Amino acid sequence: MAVEMDRHDGYTIDTKYWHTLADGRIQCDVCPRACKLREQQRGLCFVRGRVDDRVVLTTYGRSSGYCVDPIEKKPLAHFLPGTPVLSFGTAGCNLACRYCQNWDISKSREIDTLADEASPEAIARAALKLNCRSVAFTYNDPTIFLEYARDTAIACHELGIRTVAVTAGYICPEPRAELFAHLDAANIDLKAFTEDFYRHVTGSSLASVLDTLRYVRHETDTWLELTTLLIPGYNDSDQEIDAMTRWVVEELGPDVPMHFSAFHPDYRMTDVPPTPPETLRRARRIAMENGVNFAYVGNVHDPEAEQTLCPRCGEVVIGRDWYEISTYNLTDDGRCANCGATIAGRFEGPVGHWGRRRLPVNLHLLAGST
Repeated sequence: MAVEMDRHDGYTIDTKYWHTLADGRIQCDVCPRACKLREQQRGLCFVRGRVDDRVVLTTYGRSSGYCVDPIEKKPLAHFLPGTPVLSFGTAGCNLACRYCQNWDISKSREIDTLADEASPEAIARAALKLNCRSVAFTYNDPTIFLEYARDTAIACHELGIRTVAVTAGYICPEPRAELFAHLDAANIDLKAFTEDFYRHVTGSSLASVLDTLRYVRHETDTWLELTTLLIPGYNDSDQEIDAMTRWVVEELGPDVPMHFSAFHPDYRMTDVPPTPPETLRRARRIAMENGVNFAYVGNVHDPEAEQTLCPRCGEVVIGRDWYEISTYNLTDDGRCANCGATIAGRFEGPVGHWGRRRLPVNLHLLAGST
């Protein structure tokens, strides 16, 4: 799919993942969608397009907004628990999910959605000023603003700030290697476990996502967690959850946390009912029976299903109530305080105490404050 584009030269940079086809079109090589573009056309993501015989990113340095969140909201349960993360996204998306929960951002075709401007260095300085331990590329997929995410990650690391991606994992191998080389953690959506769902509900491919999951788990140092939004009648059968969780244990290992989240009617699937809480609990139970050590539920209030248990002794090492840390029984280096077992994750020093607060941030006002 390609659409005509306007110039936004103030926020446009050249990209390198593309090649010219025999018929004169240019193919974007960032994701497996492989959009083939004529002059002044954009790809399905809307933010990468062809200008003067090259592919450019039109949203570099622009965001749909900034907000300080609890890291648990990404969701990441085993990465710097209790700490605040500075979150931002841009516009557009390279998937076509019919149920998108952030459709006003990810499906935006209005560049004016991107009201906030900030350089990678300004974002890193803001995170430091706000005492955020990390910066998250989220709300829409960082795959499509790869260059902006990469440069922001580099700027963050220079100041000791970690970086996190919330992504669908639908990305080609070469840009994938570049992006994940700069990421400290990622939550990747495993949206379902059938090609039929991926093709007809998201407009993408399961095989490509599974390849990304294997790559991140086995060929990078990026901490990995998974999220599956369970949609009644679409991807919530016992058989599919069983197959998915068995694959995770066999291919990724038992220590990769899985989050099962509740769907609510939105975008083009307003006729589908919300996910019953029992569906989430059932998925968690199947996952744990299949050997997943850390399985959680999300978008519902269920403190028991939000807690982290030590796989060796069964004691609660992290208790949660929504995004609030209620119990913390880990040593500073991430060991169970009861039996000494190492808990998989990235635990550095004492637990944070950010809680469930959500703090919108104006980076320009912040930069001018003392």
